[in-house]
Amino acid sequence: MEPERRSATGRVPRLQLDELLDELQLHVDEVRSTRDRLHSLLDAVMNVGRDLELGHVLRRIVEAAVVLVDAEYGALGVLGEGHDDRRLAKFLPVGVAEEQAAAIGAPPCGRGILGVLTRHPEPLRLREISEHPASHGFPAHHPPMHSFLGVPIRVRDEVFGNLYLTDKRDADEFDAEDEAVLSTLAAAAGVAIENARLYEESRRRQRWLAASAEVTAALLSGEPEDAVLGLIVERAREQLGAELGSVALPVPGSGHLRVALAHGPGAGVHEERLLPVDDSLSGLAYTDGEPVLSEDVQSEPRLHGSTLRDAGLGPAVAVPMGTSAGRRGVLLLARAAGAPAFRPEETAPLQGFAGQAALAMELADRRRDAERLALSTDRERIARDLHDLAIQRLFATGMTLQSTVRLERTAEGEEKLLRAVRELDETIEIIRTTIFGLRAHEAGDHGAAGLRRRLVGTVETAAATLGFSPALRTEGLLDVNVPPGIAGHALAVLGEGLANVARHARARSAEVVLAVGADDLTLTVADDGVGLRPGGHRGGLANIAERAQELGGTFRVHAPDGGGTRLVWRVPLRAHDPADPAGPAGTPSHAAG
Repeated sequence: MEPERRSATGRVPRLQLDELLDELQLHVDEVRSTRDRLHSLLDAVMNVGRDLELGHVLRRIVEAAVVLVDAEYGALGVLGEGHDDRRLAKFLPVGVAEEQAAAIGAPPCGRGILGVLTRHPEPLRLREISEHPASHGFPAHHPPMHSFLGVPIRVRDEVFGNLYLTDKRDADEFDAEDEAVLSTLAAAAGVAIENARLYEESRRRQRWLAASAEVTAALLSGEPEDAVLGLIVERAREQLGAELGSVALPVPGSGHLRVALAHGPGAGVHEERLLPVDDSLSGLAYTDGEPVLSEDVQSEPRLHGSTLRDAGLGPAVAVPMGTSAGRRGVLLLARAAGAPAFRPEETAPLQGFAGQAALAMELADRRRDAERLALSTDRERIARDLHDLAIQRLFATGMTLQSTVRLERTAEGEEKLLRAVRELDETIEIIRTTIFGLRAHEAGDHGAAGLRRRLVGTVETAAATLGFSPALRTEGLLDVNVPPGIAGHALAVLGEGLANVARHARARSAEVVLAVGADDLTLTVADDGVGLRPGGHRGGLANIAERAQELGGTFRVHAPDGGGTRLVWRVPLRAHDPADPAGPAGTPSHAAG
């Protein structure tokens, strides 16, 4: 009996030892599993924080979450920017093929189970999704899903978005440990997202600074206004990913803005368009002096018949250029339809950029004023030098010659001296005319070409047809005393006269003289050609005669003794001018009834 008792006694401790060993092995496995999971969590945190591109960071977060809790599907939903916007602005799924996602359709916006975490940002675990009261089912082509685990992601105590995991692979539901692991990952994800956002913001500021430096360099180098404005629009488009960029300028006294330039596909449709101040985004920004944003111009109630809608554009922003004390125009950017709306942090630098556009326009105006002033000063200096130096010396020479006449006894000598005096007088008159022309041009409209300049242009144009340059001489105050209507007739007569010389005269030289006296204008065109041929075509001469008759003047064409042809067209300066409200002799015209 003793051996049997010892055998039974030894078997009992051995069984207890086996149980203890099994329990110990179980704990060891649990410790190893926890260790492995902890290592996986640490690796996930490291991977999530390794990248600084926000898009890549978000994708890494979802992929790491799926691996950590062994889920079939995962997604990250990013909330809208506004504090009151609880919709999902972005949805990044993992585990669903691209073809299947396309068949499902538009991504969710935050209703149903997804909206529970949006409204109540606390961890949520479900054994069966369909059993929750907020469940609305799945859209067509959506894969079936059962177990669910969701946790919020916070960035600086604000909810950035939510992590959603469904269908645990090796169990019917997610457990508390899965929730703890996912919450830890979400905390690390919040730090990684904040770092990525700060990095993105620094890069955005760097790009804006580089663009501003480029615009400043263009301004300081004296680039034309259109070139600087075009550079500003192009850089603003690149910075904000806009499809269209344009600058609209006010049309004085019209209540409209004119699109001065536009860049982007189909920009020609928008250029030179008139925009009503009270019925367009640009007009509202110009009136209010504040940026105006639209999430989608297609459904924008403040627009009616806008070219932005016709071009199929979506989000838009309009920023005034300048300050309330002096707005120069509006800078507008628009993205393609369906693109994300402009965010406040994106458009904040745009206001400073628009200020540079206003500065470019202001500098262009000041540069034009300076050029006009320099040109005016130069003309005044030339006129003063001609008067003080040339005319005085010519007067002195003329007086010397006149006194010499008394000493010259022969008729031939007297004739030569008198001819020299007459030539000096004519030279003095030409210089006087030049001086008056310079000063009249300074006092008149800088944008309109005077008669003298148009006269020179007509002669230069005819030189190409003639084969030589006609001599040109002017006398009197052309740009002051000649009314616009008579000036137009004179230029037409000159053009016809030179055309006749080119077609019929076979001349080697020609001379044009335009003399303006106190009461009349005389235009003379002379050449050394073959002269008037009997029976020749006289249509052009008839037109010249009709112009003289219309203005109450005379016209004569003859062959001088030395050969050639001489055309003389004379009209009174106070003849009726259609551009002048006064009629003949300065009397009021009653043509209007």
